[in-house]
Amino acid sequence: MKLVDQDRRARRFERAFLDAPATRRELMQNCERRQTMIKKQPTIVIVGGGFAGLAAAKSLRHAPVHVVLIDRANHHLFQPLLYQVATSALAPNQIASPIRDILRTQPNTTVAMSEVLGVDTEHKCVFASTPDREHVSLSYDYLILATGATHSYFGRDEFAKYAPGLKTLADGVAIRNKILQAFEQAETEEDTSMHRDLLTFVLVGAGPAGVEMAGAIAVLIRNSLRTQFRRIDPTSARVVLVDMANKVLGPYADDLSEAAKQRLEKLGVEVRLWHGVDQIDHDGVTVAGERIASRTVIWTAGVAPSPAGKWLNAETDRAGRVRIQPDLTVPGHPEIFVIGDTATLSQDGKPLGGVAQVAMQQGRYAGRLIERRVTGKPELPPFRYFDKGTMAVVGQGYAVLQTGKLHLKGLIAWLAWAGVHIMFLAQPGLRLSVFLQWMWTFLTQQRGSRLIVDHHGFVLEAGATDIPPAEVTASKRAV
Repeated sequence: MKLVDQDRRARRFERAFLDAPATRRELMQNCERRQTMIKKQPTIVIVGGGFAGLAAAKSLRHAPVHVVLIDRANHHLFQPLLYQVATSALAPNQIASPIRDILRTQPNTTVAMSEVLGVDTEHKCVFASTPDREHVSLSYDYLILATGATHSYFGRDEFAKYAPGLKTLADGVAIRNKILQAFEQAETEEDTSMHRDLLTFVLVGAGPAGVEMAGAIAVLIRNSLRTQFRRIDPTSARVVLVDMANKVLGPYADDLSEAAKQRLEKLGVEVRLWHGVDQIDHDGVTVAGERIASRTVIWTAGVAPSPAGKWLNAETDRAGRVRIQPDLTVPGHPEIFVIGDTATLSQDGKPLGGVAQVAMQQGRYAGRLIERRVTGKPELPPFRYFDKGTMAVVGQGYAVLQTGKLHLKGLIAWLAWAGVHIMFLAQPGLRLSVFLQWMWTFLTQQRGSRLIVDHHGFVLEAGATDIPPAEVTASKRAV
């Protein structure tokens, strides 16, 4: 009976969520009306279905609340393995799961695929847009903003056109297409002087994302593509990693950073430090006055938080991350939590890093604290991050691991890296799939998904009748 009642409340809430008023006054009236409708059970709105948001939702599964999780995508992405989609090691469906499927056993949780546009902290309302409506209002008793981050080009937004970043599944597939197309185009290019331009891959940013991506491209070239072309030699391709820092993997200890650099160079990656990128265009990049001709440039340098700080009119750091209190709430708003990459919080005099473990621990803390407040239990002590260590993979069978004073590198670190990443995938089916794929690739060097996918399918314009029936039929069969 309890499950039935909760399901009815969820359906009633979904209907209210889709009822979009037309004016600002109606928006405010709608907020107040909905607060009255659901006052019997607190409503927790979670914005973002990444590591932080999903952890918060799961921690509230037994709480006497109604949870609404809003995300503009319908899936949770395991972002640490996204570079493996971009380098054909894994398929997109091996690192992502529908959020509804993950939370299917939580009857107190409603999932809404929508994009949040703003927050009215006075009336405790979130405004979002759906495919057919804009500025839909949704009231809350507690709000958890876990909106993540996007690419940052450090004021050079014109670079985005030529140097895509890697944050979404669509980004991963687009970069995979671009890398594979470079080899296909070189294979058919009659002008051999163009081969070097086509087969030069430049990565801007030597943090964990850049190091892992550079190593993965090098392994793809050396192991999987080496014997599969007839007119070109894939091993002649260049992989160039650029960063203005003095070492790769900046947050890591010097010995591990140097080990990662040496491993990259052993794989054939050109590591260029101390210099940033001056210019990026269609034909390549300029680094410290030197022109590097390349048709494939990938941005792995920096990230920028979501506009949550502007929504809340809250204090932010220079990067735009919201400054939060030790209980993860916004000063002056004990009902609003900001977690993950959107927030900044210092511990022992240092700001916490934007990594998955921080986001997950903050999400669980926020959920547990809300449950305690709703049920009248004693408050939790201030949030404290437990550092389990950091790790980065540098090509197949090699990783670096740092946890406290323990530093590991090589195969043992890689095995630890593989185990941890498999364990934290969202569903058991994904864990098995990724494990089997990794083992198969390790033994055979055959990649999981080396497909160039054109997502713009055949569309017949309304009223067009000049395509012969046989061609239309063939197009349908192809789809």
